[in-house]
Amino acid sequence: MRFIHAADIHLDSPLRGLGSYEDMPVDTIRGATRAAFTRLVDEALALEVDFMVIAGDLYDGDWKDHNTGLYFAREMGRLRNGGIPVYVLHGNHDAESVMTRSLVLPDNVYVFDARRASSFKLESHKVVLHGRSFPHAAVTENMVTGYPDPVPGYFNIGVLHTALEGSAQHANYAPCSLQQLHARGYQYWALGHVHEYCVYPGPVPVVFPGNLQGRHIRETGPRGAVLVHCNEVEVESIERLEVDVLRWHAITIDLSGCESRAQVHACIRDTVAIALADLALDRPHVLRLTLEGETTLHGELLADPSQLRADVIAMMIALAGEQLWLEKLRLKTRGPRRRTAAVDSDDLADLLSEAAADPQFQSELRQGLQPMLDKAPYELTDQVAAFAALRAGLPKDTHTESILNDAVAALLARLEKET
Repeated sequence: MRFIHAADIHLDSPLRGLGSYEDMPVDTIRGATRAAFTRLVDEALALEVDFMVIAGDLYDGDWKDHNTGLYFAREMGRLRNGGIPVYVLHGNHDAESVMTRSLVLPDNVYVFDARRASSFKLESHKVVLHGRSFPHAAVTENMVTGYPDPVPGYFNIGVLHTALEGSAQHANYAPCSLQQLHARGYQYWALGHVHEYCVYPGPVPVVFPGNLQGRHIRETGPRGAVLVHCNEVEVESIERLEVDVLRWHAITIDLSGCESRAQVHACIRDTVAIALADLALDRPHVLRLTLEGETTLHGELLADPSQLRADVIAMMIALAGEQLWLEKLRLKTRGPRRRTAAVDSDDLADLLSEAAADPQFQSELRQGLQPMLDKAPYELTDQVAAFAALRAGLPKDTHTESILNDAVAALLARLEKET
């Protein structure tokens, strides 16, 4: 017997962090979650699986119109024609209190009740699935305690949308412990809510398949569902099905020792090329590059970030064409602790350095920055160092001094260039 376990599909959820970049593949971005789900249905039909389980957050909240539901109904119709039943549990994003629209779905789709835990039997394979949908978005009770006892002589699957203990990066919905799941007596736990792939050790598999499509830079690497092979009494193997159509990566590049633009370019190009060797270019990849390290080019890079971004995009196009895209280029380099010799007046460098260390000047700067912060675009948080701290309120002197030091480096670099 084989079945597919998927979760956190978030149909029609937008990919975040790309909207302000004109050079991004717009069609791929807009349709990524649908395209990934279509690929999952294609896999189910090609593999002729016995059934599919969706463990919550099929949707991304209420639909703007009926198109989201119509798309899902069409894909379910394809599975119906292939003889594949689908068991759906609603999570916090598609709870009864959240969804105000609905459509009649094909008769191969079975939805778990939200009032109490319920079970579905698949007699042809002696399988029984137990689960309970979310009645509202913020379920904080332990739902496992209300799940039915295992049915003797059947392969019992528990379907649950939960943060599970230790998953602090996700909202603490339907909390429970790993020990409670193991003690239930089921042969497999199909979980949802946590977007990272994870198979917990223990007497029976407890599995988060992760979300189907990464939607922002915090969801990096391969995404998809799992294919589960099992016999009458136990799971034999669990295989990942990577169906994402666009993949995110965060890469840090050390520019320490770079003393020319050519060296900076070579360092970036070589690092990206090495990363590409491990990437399958059968889908677009979106990179966030963070440049760090101590370099004499620190001020020059800060003074003209748009030129550096254009140079990096040109390199990426040369390396992989339209399969490689730049989401953000973050500058976290630092300058060497010495004066820039090329500036004619040492007095200017001394004056700027003294200002950066002057507590009174730092205090006045903090007060003067606040009106600008109130009007600045939110996207600057990811583009300017210490901006998050500044937005949170008046920063500590170390943050102010960091901003001043960067400003000094950029100004001196500009003066060097013009003298």
